[in-house]
Amino acid sequence: MTNCPPKLRGDLSKWLCEINTGVYVGNVSSRVRDALWERVCQNLKNGQATLVFTAAGEQRMDFRTHNTTWETVDFDGIKLMRRPLPQTQQSQIDLKPGFSKAAQQQMARKAGRTRPGTGDYTVIDLETTGLKAASDSIIEYGALRVRDGAPVEKLTILVCRAEKIPPEITALTGLSAAELQQGADPREALQRFLAFIGKDPLVGHNIAFDLEFLRMACKQHDFPIPTNRQTDLAQLARRKLTRIANYKLVTLAQHFQLAEKVEHRALPDCRLIQQVYCKLKETEAQ
Repeated sequence: MTNCPPKLRGDLSKWLCEINTGVYVGNVSSRVRDALWERVCQNLKNGQATLVFTAAGEQRMDFRTHNTTWETVDFDGIKLMRRPLPQTQQSQIDLKPGFSKAAQQQMARKAGRTRPGTGDYTVIDLETTGLKAASDSIIEYGALRVRDGAPVEKLTILVCRAEKIPPEITALTGLSAAELQQGADPREALQRFLAFIGKDPLVGHNIAFDLEFLRMACKQHDFPIPTNRQTDLAQLARRKLTRIANYKLVTLAQHFQLAEKVEHRALPDCRLIQQVYCKLKETEAQ
């Protein structure tokens, strides 16, 4: 872990032993581990973190990353850590063989003039009963498929929950227990969501929060955990915007004059995330 704030270091030290600067080890339950990782994702603003922990399976270990270019990939059932190539190298690899150097340079210049925000990806957002993936659950899935920079397909699913919905969640989202009782079966909803996102790169606001809930749901229903590449809108905004009060979705939407408030519903938030993402990519291209 790098750039760890003192408060977070104190929280980690209560459960783990710091054997070197930013290196923590310990033997804790999965619930404590998930709670500590959630705290890391929420409080580690400018630093990077990698979590390695024991897990069931042949490999006996699993990985999680936060704010890093490294990503977990599944290679024939074995989890590996992959570091993406620099963009310049990737561009060279993507050029088709058989063209002259002049043609390759022209193709590269043409690619550089591509309209900001274009590309193929899927925006995701989840609504949940609380902030802890280990004890709370997903009540709504939202996803927006984007092709060549334009939304082409949407997905929204309410999830049936028998348990009581906290009043503060109903006040925030407007979703009542009666509405959720008419929702889809949790396993069916998860299966439909996973099929929709496929292998697309994912874009979300504080996406680590959503992916933690998604990982927990996959474990609960015995589905493979997604290893899609991901972009966190909040982290992208921190790199591109400096004169802004905070990096909440509503603040970013107001900054770009896209909306005055956030609905806190999965699909509308996906649409707003996609619009802010395009604005940030335009800023990146200037």
